[in-house]
Amino acid sequence: MSELPLPRDLGAPVGELVVELAGHLGIRATVDLCVGLLSGADRNAYPDAMPYLTGVVFDEESPIFYPAQWKDYWVRTWGARGLLYVWDDSASPAVVAGLDDEHWRPAEMCLKVSTKREIGEAGPGAAKLAVDGELPRVRVQALRTIGAVGDTEHVEVVTGLLDDPEPAVRRQAARSLTRLARRLGLDVSLD
Repeated sequence: MSELPLPRDLGAPVGELVVELAGHLGIRATVDLCVGLLSGADRNAYPDAMPYLTGVVFDEESPIFYPAQWKDYWVRTWGARGLLYVWDDSASPAVVAGLDDEHWRPAEMCLKVSTKREIGEAGPGAAKLAVDGELPRVRVQALRTIGAVGDTEHVEVVTGLLDDPEPAVRRQAARSLTRLARRLGLDVSLD
Protein backbone atom coordinates (compact mmCIF):
# COMPACT_ATOMS: atom_id res chain seq x y z
CA MET A 1 0.00 0.00 0.00
CA SER A 2 1.32 3.42 -0.87
CA GLU A 3 1.89 5.91 1.91
CA LEU A 4 -1.33 7.71 2.75
CA PRO A 5 -1.68 11.17 4.26
CA LEU A 6 -3.39 11.48 7.61
CA PRO A 7 -7.15 12.04 7.39
CA ARG A 8 -8.20 15.65 6.99
CA ASP A 9 -10.10 15.48 10.29
CA LEU A 10 -9.45 12.58 12.69
CA GLY A 11 -12.50 13.69 14.66
CA ALA A 12 -14.82 13.15 11.70
CA PRO A 13 -17.31 10.27 11.86
CA VAL A 14 -15.79 6.96 10.80
CA GLY A 15 -18.09 6.79 7.80
CA GLU A 16 -16.58 10.01 6.44
CA LEU A 17 -13.07 8.74 7.14
CA VAL A 18 -13.71 5.48 5.28
CA VAL A 19 -15.11 7.39 2.29
CA GLU A 20 -12.00 9.60 2.37
CA LEU A 21 -9.84 6.45 2.39
CA ALA A 22 -11.74 5.17 -0.64
CA GLY A 23 -10.96 8.49 -2.33
CA HIS A 24 -7.27 7.68 -1.93
CA LEU A 25 -7.32 3.94 -2.68
CA GLY A 26 -10.45 3.43 -4.74
CA ILE A 27 -13.59 1.65 -3.55
CA ARG A 28 -12.55 -1.88 -4.52
CA ALA A 29 -9.13 -1.59 -2.84
CA THR A 30 -10.77 -0.18 0.30
CA VAL A 31 -13.30 -3.02 0.33
CA ASP A 32 -10.46 -5.53 -0.12
CA LEU A 33 -8.60 -3.93 2.79
CA CYS A 34 -11.70 -4.16 5.00
CA VAL A 35 -12.26 -7.79 3.99
CA GLY A 36 -8.63 -8.57 4.75
CA LEU A 37 -8.89 -7.07 8.23
CA LEU A 38 -12.21 -8.81 8.86
CA SER A 39 -10.56 -12.06 7.81
CA GLY A 40 -7.65 -11.63 10.24
CA ALA A 41 -4.99 -9.60 8.41
CA ASP A 42 -2.28 -8.07 10.58
CA ARG A 43 -3.07 -4.45 11.45
CA ASN A 44 0.67 -3.70 11.39
CA ALA A 45 0.63 -4.17 7.62
CA TYR A 46 -1.69 -1.16 7.23
CA PRO A 47 -0.54 1.61 9.60
CA ASP A 48 -1.44 4.38 7.14
CA ALA A 49 -4.98 3.07 6.64
CA MET A 50 -5.85 2.42 10.28
CA PRO A 51 -6.59 6.09 11.14
CA TYR A 52 -9.28 6.08 8.44
CA LEU A 53 -10.91 2.97 9.89
CA THR A 54 -10.63 3.96 13.54
CA GLY A 55 -10.07 7.68 14.00
CA VAL A 56 -6.87 6.78 15.88
CA VAL A 57 -3.29 7.28 14.72
CA PHE A 58 -1.39 4.05 15.26
CA ASP A 59 2.24 4.72 16.07
CA GLU A 60 4.74 2.00 16.93
CA GLU A 61 5.96 4.14 19.83
CA SER A 62 2.49 4.45 21.30
CA PRO A 63 1.05 1.83 23.68
CA ILE A 64 -2.25 2.17 21.82
CA PHE A 65 -0.59 0.33 18.94
CA TYR A 66 0.06 -2.89 20.82
CA PRO A 67 -2.32 -5.86 20.69
CA ALA A 68 -2.74 -5.84 24.49
CA GLN A 69 -4.50 -2.49 24.13
CA TRP A 70 -6.51 -3.25 20.98
CA LYS A 71 -7.21 -6.96 20.81
CA ASP A 72 -7.44 -8.66 17.43
CA TYR A 73 -11.23 -8.83 17.53
CA TRP A 74 -11.24 -5.02 17.29
CA VAL A 75 -9.31 -5.20 14.02
CA ARG A 76 -11.88 -7.64 12.62
CA THR A 77 -14.66 -5.35 13.86
CA TRP A 78 -13.08 -2.30 12.21
CA GLY A 79 -12.76 -4.19 8.95
CA ALA A 80 -16.43 -5.14 9.04
CA ARG A 81 -17.48 -1.63 10.05
CA GLY A 82 -15.70 -0.17 7.03
CA LEU A 83 -18.03 -2.24 4.84
CA LEU A 84 -20.96 -0.21 6.10
CA TYR A 85 -19.51 2.72 4.13
CA VAL A 86 -17.86 1.13 1.08
CA TRP A 87 -19.15 -1.93 -0.66
CA ASP A 88 -18.60 -4.46 -3.38
CA ASP A 89 -20.54 -7.72 -3.58
CA SER A 90 -17.24 -9.62 -3.47
CA ALA A 91 -17.20 -8.88 0.29
CA SER A 92 -20.34 -10.94 0.97
CA PRO A 93 -18.60 -14.28 1.70
CA ALA A 94 -16.27 -12.69 4.27
CA VAL A 95 -19.20 -10.96 5.99
CA VAL A 96 -21.17 -14.21 6.15
CA ALA A 97 -18.09 -16.01 7.51
CA GLY A 98 -17.70 -13.24 10.09
CA LEU A 99 -21.04 -14.20 11.61
CA ASP A 100 -19.19 -17.20 13.09
CA ASP A 101 -16.48 -15.06 14.68
CA GLU A 102 -15.42 -16.26 18.12
CA HIS A 103 -16.01 -12.78 19.57
CA TRP A 104 -19.38 -11.07 19.59
CA ARG A 105 -18.18 -7.66 18.35
CA PRO A 106 -17.12 -8.70 14.82
CA ALA A 107 -20.16 -10.99 14.56
CA GLU A 108 -22.50 -8.16 15.54
CA MET A 109 -20.85 -5.81 13.03
CA CYS A 110 -21.22 -8.46 10.32
CA LEU A 111 -24.92 -8.63 11.19
CA LYS A 112 -25.16 -4.86 10.71
CA VAL A 113 -23.41 -5.08 7.35
CA SER A 114 -25.62 -8.02 6.33
CA THR A 115 -28.72 -5.96 7.14
CA LYS A 116 -27.55 -2.83 5.34
CA ARG A 117 -26.24 -4.70 2.29
CA GLU A 118 -29.15 -7.18 2.28
CA ILE A 119 -26.93 -10.26 2.15
CA GLY A 120 -29.39 -13.15 1.83
CA GLU A 121 -26.73 -15.74 2.63
CA ALA A 122 -26.53 -14.26 6.14
CA GLY A 123 -29.92 -15.73 7.10
CA PRO A 124 -28.65 -18.99 8.65
CA GLY A 125 -25.86 -17.28 10.60
CA ALA A 126 -28.25 -14.60 11.81
CA ALA A 127 -30.74 -17.25 12.92
CA LYS A 128 -28.02 -19.00 14.91
CA LEU A 129 -26.98 -15.75 16.60
CA ALA A 130 -30.61 -14.83 17.31
CA VAL A 131 -30.96 -18.00 19.34
CA ASP A 132 -27.43 -18.54 20.68
CA GLY A 133 -26.17 -14.98 21.05
CA GLU A 134 -25.22 -14.43 24.68
CA LEU A 135 -25.86 -10.69 24.63
CA PRO A 136 -29.32 -9.24 24.02
CA ARG A 137 -27.84 -6.59 21.70
CA VAL A 138 -26.48 -9.35 19.43
CA ARG A 139 -29.82 -11.18 19.43
CA VAL A 140 -31.61 -7.91 18.60
CA GLN A 141 -29.26 -7.22 15.68
CA ALA A 142 -29.62 -10.82 14.48
CA LEU A 143 -33.38 -10.37 14.45
CA ARG A 144 -33.01 -7.14 12.44
CA THR A 145 -30.92 -9.06 9.93
CA ILE A 146 -33.49 -11.84 9.69
CA GLY A 147 -36.21 -9.25 9.14
CA ALA A 148 -34.19 -7.78 6.28
CA VAL A 149 -32.87 -10.94 4.59
CA GLY A 150 -34.46 -13.96 6.25
CA ASP A 151 -36.66 -16.47 4.50
CA THR A 152 -39.60 -18.67 5.45
CA GLU A 153 -37.38 -21.11 7.37
CA HIS A 154 -36.50 -18.30 9.78
CA VAL A 155 -40.09 -17.51 10.83
CA GLU A 156 -40.00 -20.20 13.52
CA VAL A 157 -36.80 -18.75 14.99
CA VAL A 158 -38.34 -15.28 15.16
CA THR A 159 -41.63 -16.46 16.66
CA GLY A 160 -39.68 -18.42 19.27
CA LEU A 161 -38.09 -15.17 20.44
CA LEU A 162 -41.41 -13.38 20.97
CA ASP A 163 -41.20 -14.78 24.52
CA ASP A 164 -37.51 -14.00 25.14
CA PRO A 165 -36.77 -12.85 28.70
CA GLU A 166 -35.27 -9.59 27.36
CA PRO A 167 -37.85 -6.92 26.42
CA ALA A 168 -35.65 -5.50 23.62
CA VAL A 169 -35.38 -8.95 22.03
CA ARG A 170 -39.16 -9.48 22.25
CA ARG A 171 -39.86 -6.08 20.67
CA GLN A 172 -37.40 -6.71 17.82
CA ALA A 173 -38.80 -10.20 17.27
CA ALA A 174 -42.26 -8.67 16.76
CA ARG A 175 -40.89 -6.04 14.35
CA SER A 176 -38.84 -8.62 12.45
CA LEU A 177 -41.81 -10.98 12.18
CA THR A 178 -43.91 -8.16 10.74
CA ARG A 179 -41.15 -7.26 8.29
CA LEU A 180 -40.63 -10.90 7.25
CA ALA A 181 -44.36 -11.35 6.71
CA ARG A 182 -44.54 -8.19 4.59
CA ARG A 183 -41.43 -9.03 2.55
CA LEU A 184 -42.37 -12.65 1.94
CA GLY A 185 -46.14 -12.24 1.63
CA LEU A 186 -46.81 -14.48 4.64
CA ASP A 187 -49.90 -14.56 6.80
CA VAL A 188 -48.33 -14.44 10.25
CA SER A 189 -50.11 -13.48 13.44
CA LEU A 190 -48.46 -11.93 16.51
CA ASP A 191 -51.08 -13.45 18.85
